[in-house]
Amino acid sequence: MDGPRHRLVLIGANLELRVVSMIVRSRESVDDVVLIDLESTDKTRELAEQVNCPVLSMKDEPLTPFGLMATLRDGGLAHADRTLFIRVDGTWRLRDLPLSLNRLHERWDVHVSLRLGPDAGPPEDVVLLEADVHHLMVSDAGLQALVALGPLATAMDFPDDLVVRVVRHSAPPPIREAQSLASASRFAQMFLWMLESKHPLILIGVPGLTLFVVGIMLSESVIDQFRELNSSSLAVTLATVAVTLVGLFALMAALLLWIMEKQVAGLQHQVESDRGVA
Repeated sequence: MDGPRHRLVLIGANLELRVVSMIVRSRESVDDVVLIDLESTDKTRELAEQVNCPVLSMKDEPLTPFGLMATLRDGGLAHADRTLFIRVDGTWRLRDLPLSLNRLHERWDVHVSLRLGPDAGPPEDVVLLEADVHHLMVSDAGLQALVALGPLATAMDFPDDLVVRVVRHSAPPPIREAQSLASASRFAQMFLWMLESKHPLILIGVPGLTLFVVGIMLSESVIDQFRELNSSSLAVTLATVAVTLVGLFALMAALLLWIMEKQVAGLQHQVESDRGVA
């Protein structure tokens, strides 16, 4: 039986919070999805297996082309026309998946992005099979050529009939996103929902903030106007302290209730996801 046309290999560790969504989203664009687990200590492997994703094991460092090829070969998987290896680290987001998958539709036989130090020199002069990989895309011919390379080979040692590119990985620059009308509308909808549902940040937080600000303003007046201690000044001082403390406690209660609501919603979503997978 012929292998898949496009295969995506996800590489990472401790991805239990997003591994299922990554696999499901990837299957919408590629024929086969494989996970290389880098010695996870959570439920990454179990969750991937529950959605029928092949899981292979590999050590985290160093993540070399030779190690990737050996892991894929030992997994007994059929050859694919094009295979893309993506390292899922702290900088990679699911929204980056469509851009990453574009590599599968480009003309390269081998396209590899290497993690190199500042003193490593040009990437095309680096010993390829020992370099640390960020992402790697190979065609079937490129895969065979990569396996046939010697232990000290560089990018210049590939056959001349292959289209090869070796680059240095660089983190994408931070992009400041402007607020659109859609996001502003979502904020308005969320604020309206908070009002209608009597959210603790509205029901308790707003009065608490009002009382706290009033207490601070009264405290400034008390300090400026009362120079001696008598029954009137003592009553006003106690009232000011009471208003400030009540406002502060209300703010703290609203924040605690909001945090607890988020935690309960997250646990409920996790339970529903586990039931849906089961």
